[in-house]
Amino acid sequence: MPDIRYVCLSDMHLGAETSLLTNLKVAQSEVDPLSPSPVLAKLVECLQYLISQNEDKSKKPILVLNGDILELALAAEHNAAMTFERFIDLTMDQGKELFEEIIYNPGNHDHHLWESARETQYVDHITATKPWGAELPYPWHVTNIFSNPVPAYFLTRLIQRRPNLNKMIIQTAFPNFGLLNQDRTRCVIFHHGHFIESVYLLMSILKTMFFPGSEIPKDIWGIQKENFAWIDFLWSTLGRSGDVGKGVGRIYEKLRNPKQTRRLLTNLANGLAARYDLPGWGDRMEAKLLELAFNMVAGAIENLERSISDTVLSEDAEKGLWAYVEGPLLKQLSEEWQRITGEVDISRLNKLAFIFGHTHKPFQEDLNFSGYPGWVDVYNSGGWVVDTVDSQPLHGGAVILIDENLEATSLRMYNETNDKYAVSVQEARHPGDQPGGFHTRMARLVNGSPSLWQAFSDTVARAVNVREQNLRARINSPS
Repeated sequence: MPDIRYVCLSDMHLGAETSLLTNLKVAQSEVDPLSPSPVLAKLVECLQYLISQNEDKSKKPILVLNGDILELALAAEHNAAMTFERFIDLTMDQGKELFEEIIYNPGNHDHHLWESARETQYVDHITATKPWGAELPYPWHVTNIFSNPVPAYFLTRLIQRRPNLNKMIIQTAFPNFGLLNQDRTRCVIFHHGHFIESVYLLMSILKTMFFPGSEIPKDIWGIQKENFAWIDFLWSTLGRSGDVGKGVGRIYEKLRNPKQTRRLLTNLANGLAARYDLPGWGDRMEAKLLELAFNMVAGAIENLERSISDTVLSEDAEKGLWAYVEGPLLKQLSEEWQRITGEVDISRLNKLAFIFGHTHKPFQEDLNFSGYPGWVDVYNSGGWVVDTVDSQPLHGGAVILIDENLEATSLRMYNETNDKYAVSVQEARHPGDQPGGFHTRMARLVNGSPSLWQAFSDTVARAVNVREQNLRARINSPS
């Protein structure tokens, strides 16, 4: 019987008041990070049940946290940390630890965790190998896909305060983390997914505009080197900016409502025009110009992939997915494959899965990327936040489960709906193909314990409704 060997979660946004996995105070939108949210508790109950059905009790699964686990852009860092502690309490209780190892692959909203791990690794390396006055190597910006993860300093020190985890080390891989089976015929690669959107390549794009003849890097090292500071600043550090961070969070929410957006931008433009006078321009003209500029920025935010609700991948994101998988990912995979095996191509890989999140819209599909030996099973793990005041049926959260043979399936925990919520198991495969053995077993386990999954569905339905109402109140608030 195929057992669960890897569990992948992403886009939990722990600490954010919009996250279903962050606890809220009763009848308030203020977070209560000292207790687990009802949805988080039910989610872990579901995982505990599935893992308890593993036939091989000697091995616990490995947990892969695939980005945007902690919300560091739109929540206070201490709230994100405490909410992560509640997740650890539930999954790693003394004597009931669900996982033997945790791999953390940061996204854009927790990108700073990679920066702190990267800098710690760099300082440790030069301290051990380079005497004072020696020439120092250039800092690394990525890890290898299949080896040499970096200890996650912040998260490791956080969980080591728990007595039963005082020797556990959370490892960080970035931005691609991969698994190979023993005979190297199967592979699973995890990537958070932000590099499928052009906004996260902004610095590279600007370089091509200002410096004719330059181009966007074709390798992941170059992409990360040129864009890490921009991503880290805007998407991963605002939560530490006190009242400024809170204000930016409110602005971000209001930008999802067209009426509130126009009011907000008009007030901002008028205020700046009155305060900062431009020679030769009247306040009214200045305000109109500023409003035009602000609307351009707002349009970029409104068009982020997670804001597009009528398709699981917009045209831009679909092109970005193809470009990333066929470009930087394939280049890194091929280089590491040759280093590991001595073979010049990856033709031995007859099964490959690519798992990402970021978009908050879970799906699974078999895709025919160029340069790969066969079709690639693509899984998106969705997300756990409520972004809009009305339910968006394509938005939802999934857990990607992988067995010891690197067969994957998606445990679709929920999609936002005005109808009945339900948990299902879904697999990426060609129409007409027989379902895999692992997928079949997971589906049988879910279908065989309806009360457990219905309890989760009831809990998540209530939580979505509460957050929609809270978001509506915040958007309509004049402050």
